[in-house]
Amino acid sequence: MTLGRIFIAVAAVAALALGTDGTAAAAAEPQRPAETRVTPGAYESAQDEPECVRIRGAKACVGPDGSDRPGITVEDTAGDRLHAAVEYYQHGYLGTEHVIHNLAGRGQVRGNREIGKVVTFRAALYRGDRRVKYGRWKTVQNVAKYPIKRDTRVTPAAARARAEVCTTVRGAAMTCFAERKSAYVLACDVRADKYQARAEYFVGGDPTTRFEIRQLAGAGTCGKAEHGELAISMYRAVLFDGSHRVGDQLYKYN
Repeated sequence: MTLGRIFIAVAAVAALALGTDGTAAAAAEPQRPAETRVTPGAYESAQDEPECVRIRGAKACVGPDGSDRPGITVEDTAGDRLHAAVEYYQHGYLGTEHVIHNLAGRGQVRGNREIGKVVTFRAALYRGDRRVKYGRWKTVQNVAKYPIKRDTRVTPAAARARAEVCTTVRGAAMTCFAERKSAYVLACDVRADKYQARAEYFVGGDPTTRFEIRQLAGAGTCGKAEHGELAISMYRAVLFDGSHRVGDQLYKYN
């Protein structure tokens, strides 16, 4: 083989190894990780977005003060005979369940700005008092800039002493509230029995949002909800056996 032919053969082998566009050489180079560019203010705006869960007919969200849905809210997304609600627990405590019923109709959003450091919530649909559909639970934390404090050691006796107004039904369920600095409502289980004490009430003169506190921790305990500067409009104490209403009273006006 002549020297010229040897040179041509070597060049051909090299071309096959490298590729005509140098792809083999490029593949041999280490790959750089993809760059994530963050523009000024991008992190803050991301934090302002509410955390939401959805089912067909309802959208529930927990958002910071700077979002379009501050606190905990629920939107009715379907025009039907059911109404949307959000069910939630606060501070990781399962002894008190809160429910906000949105009675305003399709496209309307209702809720409460006062939430705790940890909120576990889900969207639901109700027909009257009966829940007919619900979604999965979601837990968020550190959303509110000024979260409400956990207050789970209030007894019925302490509730009577602290509150401005109290009402009871069948000597078993008691609803109390006060509006001195920040409005709050307490639902207390007074008697040791199989029934569950609840408070049902409206705030701020709005008849399209019904609030509910379900006290699940048993006799001698109270569950609390806060409402900031809003006044309590109507209230009553209610007694349930599971999902069945066994005792209530007419709403009282404040």
